[in-house]
Amino acid sequence: MRLGVLDIGSNTVHLLVVDAHWGAHPTPMSSTKATLRLAEKIEPSGRLSQAGEDALVSSVSEFTKIATSSGCAQVMAFATSAVRDASNTDSVLAHVKAESGVDVEVLSGADESRLTALAVRRWYGWSVGRVLNIDIGGGSLEMSNGVDEEPDVALSLPLGAGRVTREWLPEDPPGRRRVSMLRDWLDAEIAPGAERLLAAGTPDMVAGTSKTMRTLARLTGAAPSSAGPRVKRTLTASSLRQLIGFISRMTAADRKELEGLSSDRAGQIVAGALVAEAAMRSLNVEALDICPWALREGVILRYLDTQAGFTPEHGGKVQ
Repeated sequence: MRLGVLDIGSNTVHLLVVDAHWGAHPTPMSSTKATLRLAEKIEPSGRLSQAGEDALVSSVSEFTKIATSSGCAQVMAFATSAVRDASNTDSVLAHVKAESGVDVEVLSGADESRLTALAVRRWYGWSVGRVLNIDIGGGSLEMSNGVDEEPDVALSLPLGAGRVTREWLPEDPPGRRRVSMLRDWLDAEIAPGAERLLAAGTPDMVAGTSKTMRTLARLTGAAPSSAGPRVKRTLTASSLRQLIGFISRMTAADRKELEGLSSDRAGQIVAGALVAEAAMRSLNVEALDICPWALREGVILRYLDTQAGFTPEHGGKVQ
């Protein structure tokens, strides 16, 4: 079965086309992205602006045509933090449906965390034991801890790299005092969730997912994406601290020149690094493994499970 997965995030809209069936490894066939920065198009009133809505409708319509021409039997579309937080979500998605024919599922933060945890579990298997996962998106931070495909604890906090950049780091580069204040604030924001996660049990392994985590690992010496998904990549707390000391003194323009950092991530990588550092510190994590699977793969796997007749306790069939 060829499937299209349309991920409407805070920064990008991403279409992943895969060949998949239940019990098999989903095989990526193509990947198409558009950088819309929807989170930056939320008006003071809380509404997604007309420009943001029009850009979203146009992108979904275009990507749906790509999925159809690629032979996809179904397009599974979902939206995360930016669309979820908008006060006019229903009207925006009704417009998307009218123009593209696509129903967009708005995932809760907890469901994002659960589906990402499912993908991580399937990637590593049962033998790794209890898994703690940290995922940093544009709008939110997801964390989970569990021994099964349904984690014992799945949390979402409004601490995404883009959101923290907009709210805390308006200067370029950010000042040392501001960085220090942000570190203290992040510690306080993450502490209650970290306590819940650790109370669920001591993890046997810690994983990190998301483009932000992959980028941070690359900037601290991990293998490039061209080396393939099965190459072991790690991110350590000590290397992350050194990286923050380096990139927080650079302008976004200078950071764009760093190998392994895409231009659209250069403006928010400092905030992403500080969120990762705070999460690792709060959870007593000295090193984590970068998992190549995350939310999109979790959506695919949950869909295949439900198509095969399974009815998970949480979630369900993604439309």
